[in-house]
Amino acid sequence: MSKITVLLADDHAIVREGTRELLERTPDLWVVAEAGDGAEAVRLALELKPQVVVMDVAMPVMNGIEATRQIKVHAPSIAVLIFTAYDEDPYVFSLLQAGAAGYLLKNARGQELIHAIRAVAAGESVLHPLVARRVIDRLSQGAAPAGVAPGESPLSEREHEVLSLAARGMSNKEIGGALYISPRTVQVHLANVFAKLQVGSRTEAVMLAVRNRWLEPDNLDRGDGFG
Repeated sequence: MSKITVLLADDHAIVREGTRELLERTPDLWVVAEAGDGAEAVRLALELKPQVVVMDVAMPVMNGIEATRQIKVHAPSIAVLIFTAYDEDPYVFSLLQAGAAGYLLKNARGQELIHAIRAVAAGESVLHPLVARRVIDRLSQGAAPAGVAPGESPLSEREHEVLSLAARGMSNKEIGGALYISPRTVQVHLANVFAKLQVGSRTEAVMLAVRNRWLEPDNLDRGDGFG
């Protein structure tokens, strides 16, 4: 079995130790290194090229926001999963803008973390449900006022369906099942969505679609976040 390589970045050694122990009990995950600050996380990420970096926000030397930004600039194929106790809006939006693929709070269960790592490694985006709802609410405040016609979406009807289901937290497999298409076809549709909207992740695509009222916030489930 091919293992997903993971770098842990957290300034608390006991948190890293506990997380590493959890992940190393999972056959398909392999923790390749640990970093105690943001600068070390960037250095190790660029040196080791893990598939996923599990990143805290508040760290010495360099915070998680800047570390995420630098990793995504120099190694865009690496997925950064934020794993933190901070859920304040400035942190959330700064990290999503920096290129984080997922945002999980530390009150999540161990299996949720494992699922999130697998998801971002597969190119999906994951947001903690509370964070996802706040992102949608925040974006809806900047959407066009009620009664104002939204701009014409560049997406096809099928692409819109796929993005709408992705915004409800569904995986490629679940979207494929709902639409009676293969997960590979779902992946192709999402790639087309990203190209048309000039974004790099599901989260960015959903944010843009809500802002332009191509997706209506009230129609999105309060599920697992952007899948």
